[in-house]
Amino acid sequence: MFDKIPNIDHNYKIEFFRKGIHFCSLSIPVIYFFIDKATALAILIPVTALFLVSDLMRYYNKKAATLYYKYFGWLLRNHERDEKTKRLTGASNILISAIICVLIFPKIITVTAFAVLIISDSTAALIGRRFGQTKFFKKSLEGAVGFFISAVIVVLLTPKVQYHITEYFIGVAGVAVAAIVESTIISIDDNITVPISIGIVMWILYIIFLPTFDIFIYG
Repeated sequence: MFDKIPNIDHNYKIEFFRKGIHFCSLSIPVIYFFIDKATALAILIPVTALFLVSDLMRYYNKKAATLYYKYFGWLLRNHERDEKTKRLTGASNILISAIICVLIFPKIITVTAFAVLIISDSTAALIGRRFGQTKFFKKSLEGAVGFFISAVIVVLLTPKVQYHITEYFIGVAGVAVAAIVESTIISIDDNITVPISIGIVMWILYIIFLPTFDIFIYG
C-alpha cells in the first residue's frame, strides 16, 4: 500500500482513480452502523459472491477474461493480473474483509477499523507513491505516516461506547499496530490485514482497560 513506484503521472492518475473507487467503500461502515448484523451479511455475502465469481471467471474463462480486461483491466495492478498466483482484486478482498469483521468484531470496532481501512489506505497509497523516499520495513515511511495521521483523525470521529478518553487511546493504539502490520506483511492483502489487526488490538485493549464497558452497545 505504501510502495514507492516510478514517478509517472499516468500511473499516479490511475492510482488516484483507483483510490477514488476504493473510497466509495466507506459506505460499508456507514451503512453497517445503522443496520443489524444479519441484514449486513444478507447484503455483503451475495455481493461478495458476485465479485468472487467474476474474479474466477477471468482466470478460467477466456471470453470472460477478454471482456473483463477490456473494461476494467486498466484498473488492475500487476499482481492482480498474475495468472500463476491468481490473486483476487482489491474489491473482492475488501468485501471478504467486511464479512470477516462483521462476523467477528463488535459493531463499534468494525466501523472504526473499516473506516480506517478505506480512508487511511487511500491516503497512504497516494502519499507513499508520490512522496515516498524513506524505506520503512517493506514500504515507505512517508506513506506509513500518512496512514497513521489520517487514521488518528478517523479514530477521533468514529463512535465510541461512552466517549471516554481511554477509548481514543485504544483506537490510536490499534491504528499504530495496523500501520506497522501493513508495512511488514505483504503476503496477505492489506484490505484484510489492516481492519483485522485494528479489530484484534482494540478488542483486547477494551477488555483490559475498560472491562465494564458494553462494546456491543450498538448491536
